Amino acid sequence: MPTPRETILTALHARLSVLPATALRGDVLPERVPAVGLLILRDGEPGDPEVTLSPLRYHYQHRAEIEAVVQGIDRDAAFDTLTASIGAAIATDRTLGGLCDWVEAEAPRPVDLPVEGAASLKAAVIQVVLHYSTADPLS
Repeated sequence: MPTPRETILTALHARLSVLPATALRGDVLPERVPAVGLLILRDGEPGDPEVTLSPLRYHYQHRAEIEAVVQGIDRDAAFDTLTASIGAAIATDRTLGGLCDWVEAEAPRPVDLPVEGAASLKAAVIQVVLHYSTADPLS
């Protein structure tokens, strides 16, 4: 049975998978970026939890990462559309069906990356904070 952390990350990946961009999880950047854009969900860092007693609960603010990448002539508009669609997908249900207490994304910090012999990439790492609690730090 998957842990709550894995269940939450799987639900976030499923939410990203409905977007027009190709959504991967934990993969390396492929040689070619699809025309509709590319999203790679990274598990990120759960951080140090706050702990409450009676009952014992570990409260996390887990920082997952979404690498958003577009390529092409109109990459500024494509990047804007892609990041807005990520925000809209998260806003539709900020609890991921009750798995989290709250999910929120932080603003991207885009960079332009030159590619030899091809159109430049526009990319950013978008931090997604997942607020959730577990009964055990390993679950």
